[in-house]
Amino acid sequence: MSGGAVWIGVIIFILINLLVAFLSRRQTATPDMAGYFLGNRKMNGFVSSLSYGSTTYSAFMMVGLAGLTYAGGVGALGFELIYFMGVSLVALFGPRFWAVGKTFGYVTPSEMLGDRYNNKWVATVVSLASCIFLIPYSAVQLSGIGYLLAGMTGGAIPFTVGVVVATILAIVFSLFAGIRSVMWTDALQALIMIVTSTIVVLLIVFELGGFGHFFQSLHQSHPQALVVPGNGYFNFLTFLGLTVPWFFFSLSNPQVSQRLYMPSSLKSMKGMLIGFLVFGFVYTLVSVLWGFSAVLKFPSLATADLATPKLLSSGLVPPVLGIIVMIGIMAAAVSTIASILLTLSSLVARDVYGNMSRKQTETLQLTVGKVVIPIISILAFLFSMLKVNLIGVLSVASSAGLIVAVPALIGAFFWKRGTAAGVITSVIVSGVMVILLELFKLKPLGLASGIWGIVVSSVLFVGVSLFTKAPVEKAKQFIDVARSSLQVKS
Repeated sequence: MSGGAVWIGVIIFILINLLVAFLSRRQTATPDMAGYFLGNRKMNGFVSSLSYGSTTYSAFMMVGLAGLTYAGGVGALGFELIYFMGVSLVALFGPRFWAVGKTFGYVTPSEMLGDRYNNKWVATVVSLASCIFLIPYSAVQLSGIGYLLAGMTGGAIPFTVGVVVATILAIVFSLFAGIRSVMWTDALQALIMIVTSTIVVLLIVFELGGFGHFFQSLHQSHPQALVVPGNGYFNFLTFLGLTVPWFFFSLSNPQVSQRLYMPSSLKSMKGMLIGFLVFGFVYTLVSVLWGFSAVLKFPSLATADLATPKLLSSGLVPPVLGIIVMIGIMAAAVSTIASILLTLSSLVARDVYGNMSRKQTETLQLTVGKVVIPIISILAFLFSMLKVNLIGVLSVASSAGLIVAVPALIGAFFWKRGTAAGVITSVIVSGVMVILLELFKLKPLGLASGIWGIVVSSVLFVGVSLFTKAPVEKAKQFIDVARSSLQVKS
């Protein structure tokens, strides 16, 4: 596909999203932390569900999950369905997040933990850990766009140019009107993404002979793609290491859990969850079919992450539809980066600067948050230049680091005995351990870093908490408010 046609598509995408962002900015209320980062806690269920889907299903799906399917076969579908099971955590924790956020005015999950455990250093430590592990995940999205544009144009648009464009767009959308801008552009992007990708994958399947012939050909030429562990990629320990961090994704990733503060009501949150599940299930099947299609058409790609770009630039897909799908994938990746930028900047402004400075006005915190956005973007850009292969695996590696805060989150709502010392010790020690395991590619007993992260973090959180003093009164007040959400009629 020509670079000129792709550039035209990119420019149209930019102009449409700038218009949507501008219109959303006109609806933004007073410029405070809750308004900028949470949309004044007034987001409706429809927009929230599309935004949740666009943010969660980013470059990971159509580039990463398709690549995992190409590399390991049908095991990738099971891997993603485990994430679906993990979304049930939103049904359990979502109303509780919403209730305490509305009652106590929390802007970030880290702030919530700091208040619950009655120690500001809890918020600071968890925020810094989130920054360390989310920057690589941001780089994953940038790399996805780089691979997408380079793959579709045969290198006419270099990888680095694609990453630079994505970085600039993420900064602009984040700064323009905060989360309201991101969510409304998300909603538009999600609709484009799900409709076009579904239409195109159906076209590809029928070009390859229809579903019956498609799977028959796959069974005859690549039978290992339809069984587990197939070619050996998805052996049990690998599957376990990939799926455990993914199961806790909706809690461990602050750019996702922060959205639980945003719905205008519990009814809106329920709509968000149901809409997301429908969206996600369809998109999962579509992404896996993309991977299988690439296995049939291009069985010898240099890297699995090129599966989708190669299909989009092939004769199987009409050029116009190929560009539209490309825009949808690119939009989702930019959406995720923008959401992460906003979340990380809110963490730094609220829980790092806010806890270390005596000047803690909303205006100053908001200013710090906006200043931090381009700084984080540059760090993500530099990380993306490493060109790490298999985007899906790197995504899970980032979640393996974020999982160390899960015991503290669960304990916040269900265990009054949890302490600040338990949180800080578990997050720091297990977080450093995950970094070392990933850095030196170690798997003690054959178990991945995410498994060790959740086990060690849980043991340390419980063990240290039992030997230190818990903020009993604060815990009771917090848990009572969380439980009250179960009696609210929406």
